Amino acid sequence: MDTIAVAESNPHATAIAGWLLDIIDRGLDAVGLHRYRALEEIIYLVIVIVAAFAIAWIMKRLILLVLRKIVQMRDGAVGRELLKMKTLSRCCEIIPPLLFLAMAPFAFESSRKTLVVIERVAGFYAFVALGIGLGAVMDFIFYHYNLHENTRKLPIKGVLNIAKGAMWIIIGICAIALVFDKSPAMLLTGLGAFAAALMLVFKDSILGFVAGIQMSQNDMLHQGDWIVVPGTPANGLVLDVTLTAVKVQNWDNTIVTVPPYTLVSTSFQNYRGMVQSGCRRIVKTLTMDLTTVKAVDASDIDSITAKYPVLKPFVDRLRQAGKTEQNDGGLTPINGTIETNLGLFRAYTCYYVYNNPFINNTQQILIRLMDATAYGLPMEIYCFTATTDWDKYEAIQSAMLEHLSTVCADFGLSVYSSSTLSVNTDDAAGAQA
Repeated sequence: MDTIAVAESNPHATAIAGWLLDIIDRGLDAVGLHRYRALEEIIYLVIVIVAAFAIAWIMKRLILLVLRKIVQMRDGAVGRELLKMKTLSRCCEIIPPLLFLAMAPFAFESSRKTLVVIERVAGFYAFVALGIGLGAVMDFIFYHYNLHENTRKLPIKGVLNIAKGAMWIIIGICAIALVFDKSPAMLLTGLGAFAAALMLVFKDSILGFVAGIQMSQNDMLHQGDWIVVPGTPANGLVLDVTLTAVKVQNWDNTIVTVPPYTLVSTSFQNYRGMVQSGCRRIVKTLTMDLTTVKAVDASDIDSITAKYPVLKPFVDRLRQAGKTEQNDGGLTPINGTIETNLGLFRAYTCYYVYNNPFINNTQQILIRLMDATAYGLPMEIYCFTATTDWDKYEAIQSAMLEHLSTVCADFGLSVYSSSTLSVNTDDAAGAQA
């Protein structure tokens, strides 16, 4: 760098540099070291470094003070976000190397190698500070967009990571080119020889970026979704989505990280649709003891309807129509028979579930008998709760099973239980005692 050219292009810096050199000369004269050039250059360099950082600190404080005043006066969301993200503070990191580069050349002769080394080191620092500032701006843009514009909660953090990675690669190439005094184009040309190694090193990032694009394009995953990934312990809420990991907080508060590519290459279950629908499915089975299933006569039916009047319209309708069974279709059918106690219990279960205030009766309600097994005849209850809250959901289905397990005795039915299992359990309890 030519000192004369720098002086002509920046007369203010020349005046400041001349004033500093004059003070240094006078100080050296006072101690008898006049014309000791090397010492003069070192002292000037130290003063410039200290002054550059001091000026940067003062400017940073002034900028933050002005911004805080503006936020207090206007209560602006952008200003608060800038303060929270410390964007301007990180951008001010570029000030010290720029001041140093502007002032350093005036103490050194252009032919000296020391000036070249100092300028390259300062230039490298300037590129790093530039990267820090640009990274801060990218973080602010991502935070602002994700907070105000990303209403679908798409996993866009991977795009931020790619942008910052590309930015740092470019800055790194330029900084290395400056230090070794080479053209960036030559470095980029030589970089092609390491493409295979780079592909191996950044394999997870590349696969994660591709997976992130696919998940965003297909709207597969949002932050806050409840997901279950088969073959992994992941079963909880998505905390964060990056290029290399999807962080899931399980219900036991453990954190599981899953590679994004795993979610795309295999299947996973997302409960977002269930949460958005406002209802959650119940599928439970009561296994009836086949020895308690029997035909009923008129007196049995009248006895049961006397205990459970809700069945009287159902029974009267079938008797008037001369039928023994009802098999209505639709989302909320009331089906059953008046031939067996199980048919009456099935009809009662339909009424009970349909009129339950905690069950969403606009969704499918189905009470059906499954294939008989060695344990009895399973009756499946299929319905949806009117809430997705976990605690309420468990309480609703527990209360339903408790009620039906108790009521079935009034129909002459009993839920299957293994006497062998009961004996074994008692024996085990006694042995433990």
